[in-house]
Amino acid sequence: MLIVLQAQLLRFLFILICVTSVFAGGCSTETPIVAEEPSSSANAVDKKIESGSIAITPNSPADTVKEFYVRLREKRFREAIHLTNIRPAIEGLTDDELKEFAADFEALAKLVPAEIQINGEIIVGDRATVTAKLPFEDEEALEFQEVKLRRNGDHWVILSVDEEAEAVIKREGKNYFYSLKIETLQEEARKMLERISKAQLAFALQNDGIFADAAKLIELGYLPADIATAETTGYKYQLYLSTDRRNYYATATPRTYGKTGRLSFQLVPTATGTSQIISKDIGGEILTK
Repeated sequence: MLIVLQAQLLRFLFILICVTSVFAGGCSTETPIVAEEPSSSANAVDKKIESGSIAITPNSPADTVKEFYVRLREKRFREAIHLTNIRPAIEGLTDDELKEFAADFEALAKLVPAEIQINGEIIVGDRATVTAKLPFEDEEALEFQEVKLRRNGDHWVILSVDEEAEAVIKREGKNYFYSLKIETLQEEARKMLERISKAQLAFALQNDGIFADAAKLIELGYLPADIATAETTGYKYQLYLSTDRRNYYATATPRTYGKTGRLSFQLVPTATGTSQIISKDIGGEILTK
């Protein structure tokens, strides 16, 4: 599954995995994609490019893809996800619980263009591939990409995750979102501590072995400003300096234990100049020396 959108816009990679995988559901190309030749199946339907777009039939795979992005852009997030195979993960969420993910979905909605250009549709039995021009690595740029779908009764479903992940979603329901959110924020916390280590090393090399506080590292652009708040990161970061500022250690603690993380982290520099990151589940407490 390709993860392609910028992390500073979407803090939670679970959204990228679950939803925006349809942005890169197949292979991307540098030139417009002409629908592939259909298989020999009598049920195959192949719509070629006509002036960069195709005629869209109501309730068709192409119509489903278009409707998904319309709903997403209009911030009708529950309705949008109902068109994908991660539907079981959102069906159990109350409106209040859905609001916990609203900021991330809204960031995603901003990337959806006002008009979705669809230029290819292939239907083979109960499977379909739709080619559309969608956001990729650069939020300003659109690229032709493939979206996979499956027929469910009288409607089509966008395949945002593979069969293995779909089975997990059906089993875990709404807990799937929360689990992925925690895993993602924990991984980002670990990466942020690694970034702190590199920032301190760079600062010390230029300042005779003296380390800096977080505010100074942010001011110099070595660290992002959002390290100062847990609202966007889900973790509270603290940087401790010795009196002579020649030693330091840092911690990362979940803002809300069990929701934004379970692991508490500690970054400790070593005598070789590298750093060690340790983590423990201690109920959301600060992991100190």
